Amino acid sequence: QSLAPEGAHVLSAIIQFAPHGLRSGWEKAREPFKNLVIDNINKYAPGIKEQIIKSELLTPEDLESEFNMSGGHWHHGEISLDQIMMMRPFPGASQYATSVNGLFLCGAGAHPGGGVMGLAGKNAAKEIIKRGKAA
Repeated sequence: QSLAPEGAHVLSAIIQFAPHGLRSGWEKAREPFKNLVIDNINKYAPGIKEQIIKSELLTPEDLESEFNMSGGHWHHGEISLDQIMMMRPFPGASQYATSVNGLFLCGAGAHPGGGVMGLAGKNAAKEIIKRGKAA
C-alpha cells in the first residue's frame, strides 16, 4: 500500500542543518520555511510546485517529540566542527570504536553521518578488520 494516492508519488526532501530552536518558534516559521524549500526545489525541477497535492514539514522539534531524536538530530548529533570527521560522534567514541571492548558504532551518529547509505557501517567493518589483524 502506498502513502500516495493512486497515480501519484511521494517526494521526500531532507534539509540539512535546520536549527532546533528559533526565536520566533517553529510554529510561526513552519509554513514560510516549507515554502522556501519547495520554491528552491522548483528552481531545479520546474513545475514540481504545481504538482504537489499535499506537503508536510517535520521540524527538529517534531523529530525530537515524535521520534525521540535528541535535539531533533536525525544524524544522532549536531553536524558541527566539534562533531565531524575524527570527532564524530564525539572524541571518546570516534573512529567507530567505543570505550566498551568490541563495541563499534556504525549508524547515523558515526562518520560520515546519516544519509550516506551504509558508509558508516562499511567504515566500521574496515576498522574492526584492521584491529583484528593487528591483534
